[in-house]
Amino acid sequence: LESGKVTITAEIMPPRGSNTNISLEKGKMLREYVHAINVTDCSRAIVRMSSLALCVLLKENGIEPILQMSCRDRNRIGIQADLLGADALGIKNLLCLTGDPVRIGDQPTAKPVNEFDSIKLLEQVRELNNGKDPVNDELPDGATNLFTGAAADPNCRGFDGLRRRIERKKNAGASFLQTQMIMDPKILERFCKEIANPLDIKVLAGVFLLKSAKNAQFINRVVPGASIPESIISRMENSKNPFDEGIKIASEQIKQFLGLAQGVHIMAVKAEEYIPELINRADIN
Repeated sequence: LESGKVTITAEIMPPRGSNTNISLEKGKMLREYVHAINVTDCSRAIVRMSSLALCVLLKENGIEPILQMSCRDRNRIGIQADLLGADALGIKNLLCLTGDPVRIGDQPTAKPVNEFDSIKLLEQVRELNNGKDPVNDELPDGATNLFTGAAADPNCRGFDGLRRRIERKKNAGASFLQTQMIMDPKILERFCKEIANPLDIKVLAGVFLLKSAKNAQFINRVVPGASIPESIISRMENSKNPFDEGIKIASEQIKQFLGLAQGVHIMAVKAEEYIPELINRADIN
């Protein structure tokens, strides 16, 4: 991203257990196609292995990880400890998130923490990168060196509010933005031209592999920030092979989005093995 080159990342979920064989196989399969792999942090408030643990295992297998960190489940002491630990373990890329609300997850009676939000987390990382101790003047054992990004939802209806929040994230230390899934290139174009480019912040545009019209409708219903238009849903409904149509749509988006943003972030939940085909069909030069 800092060099100005096209950047491609993908996303995998940690296992619902301690066996990482499948996750590592996915990582190794994607290694030749993407620059880094983003590891989710109990997204949608559904419990899985810690993002940090899987990031370390990916790193050990020659795969560049991006650590997701949600503020929902940790107080500031836990966050600070994990940031120092991640840096020590060589996990340098960090996506700072507030976190999906507990009520939408599989343990809705769990108690959220949310002492920090994504902006406060970004500010905390910036302080640690500057060698500042959370309590005393300076970190006695040296500063961290973390490369931070933040999430963005270009589909947000309140565009002025979105602009203000992205500006706050940039000022807090975000070096890149990873967007929620985008289905309309015009939305991405407006977001980049009116918000990201004037702030000089890099964008990884979210591309999501849809499997069927029913899958798209489910995502619209349960995923915060999702906004899949009826035109896409109808295209899936009218196709003789909806899954292949989903691959075609995602490939088209990759090609379109790379003309607008510096990179793409590919999400193919439980279908990561199709990501190489998406990239190949997009014919990225």
